[in-house]
This record gives sequence, C-alpha cells and structure tokens, in this order.
Amino acid sequence: MRNKQKLLIEQLDQKLQPFSKTRKVLVPERGWINTIRTSLNMTMAQLGAKLNITRQGVKRIENSEANGTITLNSLKDVANAIDLKLVYALVPLNGTINDLIQIKAEKLARKIVLRTNQNMKLEDQGIGDEKIAKTIKELASEIKREMKKSLWD
Repeated sequence: MRNKQKLLIEQLDQKLQPFSKTRKVLVPERGWINTIRTSLNMTMAQLGAKLNITRQGVKRIENSEANGTITLNSLKDVANAIDLKLVYALVPLNGTINDLIQIKAEKLARKIVLRTNQNMKLEDQGIGDEKIAKTIKELASEIKREMKKSLWD
C-alpha cells in the first residue's frame, strides 16, 4: 500500500473505531422510531405534530423504517423532532478496513496461486503445500501494497 493510501485507511479506521461495537446492536423488529416513540410514551399524533404530519404519516414513516425503505432525511427529521441525533456509518462486518483489505488480498492471491499451481500440476511441475502457502502470503502482501482495483472484482 502506498503511504498516502495507507494513511487514508488508517484515518478511516480511526474514524470508524467508535462504531465497532455497533456490529452487536440488533435493530428492533418495528424499527428505532417506533421503539423510541413508544418507550417515551409518545403517541403517533404527538410525533406527527412535531413533524407537521398526520398520525397516518407517522405510521408510514415507522413502516418504511421497519421495511428498510426509509430515507436518511426522514430519519434525520424524526431524530431532530425528538431531540436526538442521527448517527450512521458503514462498518466492516469483522475487524477494520485494513483487515478487510487483507482478507480480500489473501483471497485473490489464493485464487491466483492455486490456479497457477493447477496448470503446473498438469505439466507435472506442481509445488508443495508449504511453498503454496508462502507464495500466497507473498502475493497477498504485494496485492495489498499495490491496492489494485481488481481487489474488488
């Protein structure tokens, strides 16, 4: 990875670090808006008044969140109406962005090395498991260092 790219990834990982525990958060079945509104003992009519919409409008918003079709702007409007802040991020399923890149590089390297080794076996020139593992590791390092776009194919 080039120094600039490496620095950008390190900075991104630092920005995302506070979100790392959110992987364990389960979204309530009826969505956050409904869960928070009912926890606050707020009616749909009351939330609607804060948003300048009808009770039915609040119901549509809650349903769209539960269905995964709500917009960020709608979420932000609801959050502002009840003195909350919308916070969102895209976080790696496991580990950091750097870990994600490493996993992708290793996967690509394994695919390349095993395909090449298969061709060599056909010509009776295959290499042993230890050599394959070492070659995969070296190629993964090179792929990660170069950060080619093919990493994401």
